Amino acid sequence: MNWGNKLIIVFILFAGIIGTMVYKAINTKVELVSKDYYKEELRYQDRIDGRNNAAQIGKVAVTQNAESVEIAFPAEMKGLSVSGEAWFYCQTDDIKDRKIPLQVDENGRQLILKKELAKGSYDLKLNWEASSKQYYTEQKLIIQ
Repeated sequence: MNWGNKLIIVFILFAGIIGTMVYKAINTKVELVSKDYYKEELRYQDRIDGRNNAAQIGKVAVTQNAESVEIAFPAEMKGLSVSGEAWFYCQTDDIKDRKIPLQVDENGRQLILKKELAKGSYDLKLNWEASSKQYYTEQKLIIQ
């Protein structure tokens, strides 16, 4: 085989590799954390203030048993009207994400059934309001 044939084979292989890379790049799924990423970025100071407020009152306890996940708010939240949402954010698959409105009982607790959630690793992002004050906290959680 002469050098001309070898050069043609090298060019064909190079074109095949480039074509494969272009095909994989086009078919790669790209997910953003949020569809309204820029709008949320503008409200990021609210999240910082919420974290500071949550740090002042104590930690939110998250426990789970075979059929449910229990969110227990600090004692300062007992008896207050709490509104907000619990966002179970799965970093690897946005189909598993769940936003659940908070419906806290008089003891400052909320139960969420595991059948509403898929198994996996989540970031639990709690955003709530009580006594016209915003609170925000995040925790890692593994649903089994």
